Amino acid sequence: MPLEKVSVILNEADKGGYAVAAFNAFNYESITWIIEAAEEENMPVIAMLYPACASFIPFTAFAAIVKDAASRAKVPVGLHLDHSRSFEEIMAGIRDGFTSVMIDGSSLPFEDNVRATREIVKAAHAMDVDVEAELGYVGSASNIDDYADSARYTDAASVAEFVERTGVDSLAIAIGNAHGNYAATPNLDLKRLEEINKATDIPLVLHGGSGIPDEQVKAAVKLGINKLNIGTELNQMFIEKLQEAMDKNKCEGMLDCMMEIKDKVKEGIKQKIRLLKP
Repeated sequence: MPLEKVSVILNEADKGGYAVAAFNAFNYESITWIIEAAEEENMPVIAMLYPACASFIPFTAFAAIVKDAASRAKVPVGLHLDHSRSFEEIMAGIRDGFTSVMIDGSSLPFEDNVRATREIVKAAHAMDVDVEAELGYVGSASNIDDYADSARYTDAASVAEFVERTGVDSLAIAIGNAHGNYAATPNLDLKRLEEINKATDIPLVLHGGSGIPDEQVKAAVKLGINKLNIGTELNQMFIEKLQEAMDKNKCEGMLDCMMEIKDKVKEGIKQKIRLLKP
């Protein structure tokens, strides 16, 4: 089927009481394997690109691969540009084929975040492109203060105003989650999530999905999370399975390596997707 709008995918998830896995892919194999895994689980999926990876796989190449794979997929597939901080970068992504973008103004004061997000929404919506924004600060999982300090979390009382003034399509929130490998097991503020969900009817996004305990993920989905971002864990799957294959002398060449690890990596992807089912 053709590429699906991320807003359509997430609104369906919101109605159905489930969440969609969004993976930070980085090459042809990671893109196609997450889509194949989603097909086998009969769930939609979103392929995301972190802008820093553009030096390895350009925006145009990433978008083209996702669109081609989506055209042959039996489940809805979305395409998203993750964590962009400038108008210029987002416009470049849209020009190169991305149909959903994220403006990350989380480090800005509230009014500046509103202003930056509103500017992106106006420009993106004019081109039928969806926009995700972030309210609250989702920092580095290697720094406990970044996810244990509730002062950095999303202020539930500000959510309705932010959504109304920006017109954003989905909202990434901070409730004890962070990016990367957690220095200590996170403890999501589920009460805050419940309050945020009551404050808005747009889909909610949880970044830092790698390393959050399964039961907390399931609870977050029940309380309103509709998109779970996964990057670190996908990278680790590739590294660990490649190392295992090389240790067992299964890699005479790169193609041998890829064939050896494919099903193992896909199984790890499917395990994450299963957590999000209704």
